[in-house]
Amino acid sequence: MKYCLIFLLFITSSCLAQKWDVEIMGGAAGYNGDLTENTISHRTMGPAAGINLKYNFNNDVIVLRGGITWGKISGSDKHNNQADLKSRNLSFQTDIFEGSLCAEVNLFEPEFFSVYPYVFAGVGVFHFNPYTYDNNHEKQHLQPLGTEGQGLSSHPERKPYSLTQFCLPFGGGMKINLSKTCDLIYEIGGRFLFTDYLDDVSTTYVNTQALLAASRPKAAELAYRQTQAPFPNEGDIRGNPKVKDWYFINGFKLLFRLGKSN
Repeated sequence: MKYCLIFLLFITSSCLAQKWDVEIMGGAAGYNGDLTENTISHRTMGPAAGINLKYNFNNDVIVLRGGITWGKISGSDKHNNQADLKSRNLSFQTDIFEGSLCAEVNLFEPEFFSVYPYVFAGVGVFHFNPYTYDNNHEKQHLQPLGTEGQGLSSHPERKPYSLTQFCLPFGGGMKINLSKTCDLIYEIGGRFLFTDYLDDVSTTYVNTQALLAASRPKAAELAYRQTQAPFPNEGDIRGNPKVKDWYFINGFKLLFRLGKSN
């Protein structure tokens, strides 16, 4: 009886293990926002990496996955063709750290196909911290500066934006079955954001004197970086708050099935 129990526990744990997969990803992250003219630009891209743990439901058509992803993105007005954007001369970089929980839907049944597409969607939380380099080539994190007047008593409606935000990941990809234990996957996915400050640019300029009076000379320096033109008037357009920023991640993944052997 004891040996039968051990055997049943072994079989049960083995079957459960076969429902779990782990995958690792390497690729690139990119951004679209107030410092870009094109929806997708290779100039905004940086490296990305991630790892997911996945649970397969009985039909293997629906997969639940949770994971963490890192990516690096950037944007710069020097790559824009529009004259007013180029003269604004703003730039930023940021690392993105994301945790997400998503559902994947395989569009064909993996039992019958070795190559098949899939789509995914879910929820996530990400952390970012945009920075740039000032006129002395020193690194400056932008959120504490309040370049658009965040925190000024003259602009109480402008609050500092949070560096940790919710996102909605979505996208799709293609899976190639290499063996019973391994898949090769290509995936591309966007992130719908609820912030327009991924690049620290969103709305209108504030009076440069208000920034200087609040002892924010660095904010005044980095809010507008055209050295041969006067600082814009208060209320002039700096960004477009009606359209939120977003970022995307794409790359190749290797999936390993836990508990299976060739």
